[in-house]
Amino acid sequence: MKVLIIEDNPLNMKLAAEILRRSGYTVLEAVNAVDGIKTAKEEQPALVLMDIQLPGMDGLTATRLLKQDMETKHIKVVALTAFAMKGDEERMREAGCDGYVSKPIRYKEFLDTVSSFFKLGEAK
Repeated sequence: MKVLIIEDNPLNMKLAAEILRRSGYTVLEAVNAVDGIKTAKEEQPALVLMDIQLPGMDGLTATRLLKQDMETKHIKVVALTAFAMKGDEERMREAGCDGYVSKPIRYKEFLDTVSSFFKLGEAK
């Protein structure tokens, strides 16, 4: 159960990674989209938690690139973002995100969303 977190905020990264590790997930980390895409190709995680506001390339562009690439298009991507305005979830899904978690992270909702991809057998 390998999860890649692409997040540039150290506190958000630490919180998300700690929650997942304590729940038995193997956690990979990247602080920008370019490194995240590289890690996704090399490590083939079952799930990517993608921050939308990243330095350089934003998370929606990175998601589109992952979904267009034959090596990574099967990887599920969940947007992890402070954007919570009307229409934002739709915009993220149009970019290829398979789910959406708003920040600040709420422990139970966050874990429920992540685990749902594994329970449904959508991620291996």
